[in-house]
Amino acid sequence: MTEALKELGAQIEAKRPDCVVAWSVSFDELTIDVTPSNIAGLVEFLKSDPNCKFSTLVDITAVDYPERAKRFDVVYHFLSMYRNQRIRLRAAVREDEMVPSIVKVHPSANWFEREVYDMFGILFSGHPDLRRILTDYGFRGFPLRKDFPTTGYTEVRYDEAQKRVVYEPVKLVQEYRQFDFMSPWEGAEYILPGDEKEGAQ
Repeated sequence: MTEALKELGAQIEAKRPDCVVAWSVSFDELTIDVTPSNIAGLVEFLKSDPNCKFSTLVDITAVDYPERAKRFDVVYHFLSMYRNQRIRLRAAVREDEMVPSIVKVHPSANWFEREVYDMFGILFSGHPDLRRILTDYGFRGFPLRKDFPTTGYTEVRYDEAQKRVVYEPVKLVQEYRQFDFMSPWEGAEYILPGDEKEGAQ
């Protein structure tokens, strides 16, 4: 399987040098690093080329690396049921960079791209209806970015007195507790049954 994927990676790089930055095979999976500007053309090629036939879009997601200049990796997973192979495309993008939508090639990318926008704030140019899909209207921030606070910014609750749902800024009702993550047995003053056998050998 690994040899077939290496051969496929070399073929794709040879046929689409305008898109492919690098490729590798690890754990029997082919990953191709691509330039985001040509992603739609590459996806069309992977879908139609007889040696590829990656006709099924499995998922689109992203990974946040706040310390990098190109902060995000937009990651695409495709499946070829004809050749029983999978491929991963990875495009590194800056925070202010737009990624071309692949909805015209794979209509199922519509909601995937909306989810990536909603969770990471990555914009897809040419998307027919790019709006939030998982969070509420008026939601601030992007929850899967590493710098998003774990508490969020807004608390939503039902107010019995007002008989309606209310939105309020998050207020922590107690100080964060300190956890040392030590085992309850560490530093114990007593001896458990059987401990005396440890030094006897």
